[in-house]
Amino acid sequence: MGAVVGTLSLQTKQRRHSRDKLEDELEMHTVCHRPEGLGQLQAQTNFTRGEIQVLYRGFKNECPSGVVSEDTFKQIYSQFFPHGDARMYAHYLFNTFDSTNDGAIKFEDFVMALSLLLRGTAHEKLTWTFNLYDINKDGFINKEEMTDIVRAIYNMMGKCTYPVLKDDAPRHHVDTFFQKMDKNKDGVVTLDEFIESCLMDENIMRSLQLFENII
Repeated sequence: MGAVVGTLSLQTKQRRHSRDKLEDELEMHTVCHRPEGLGQLQAQTNFTRGEIQVLYRGFKNECPSGVVSEDTFKQIYSQFFPHGDARMYAHYLFNTFDSTNDGAIKFEDFVMALSLLLRGTAHEKLTWTFNLYDINKDGFINKEEMTDIVRAIYNMMGKCTYPVLKDDAPRHHVDTFFQKMDKNKDGVVTLDEFIESCLMDENIMRSLQLFENII
């Protein structure tokens, strides 16, 4: 009798183990993402093999599944702005990182964008920034899109800015932006207009160089 019970118990454990293993494998198949090889990523970016390995370890530490959902991205990004509401700006940023528009940021998306922002040319950095502002991806920046982005940035910075920002500050910011960049006064800013204006602005060009040696 004891042998029978022992055998049944063993079989139950084996079935449970097999079921758990199968569930784990299914979860790995559906959730986890294995990035491209280091050699391929090195060829596609401006990072060394060692730098990519460091970035990957940090990425996996924050996102063990290998992908970042928008909710997770917002949680991580909001940690850097505890005095404001970074959710909306993180939403726009997430959509720009999500190059395949599949609702998730993979390591490849992350490292390619980071390479461009940190080691890319001025034209590449400005093109990426233009795409961030071009919310509906029609190839133009209109006042509504610019206002949405600027308001999201102001909300992210919170009430702790000095001097304290007025409620109409986003609108004045957008008006100044369009006076400067909308060369033909047609109500929208094209990529060429955006890049041309930014290249002539010393403050913008300096800001593009701030993070070049961060890694």
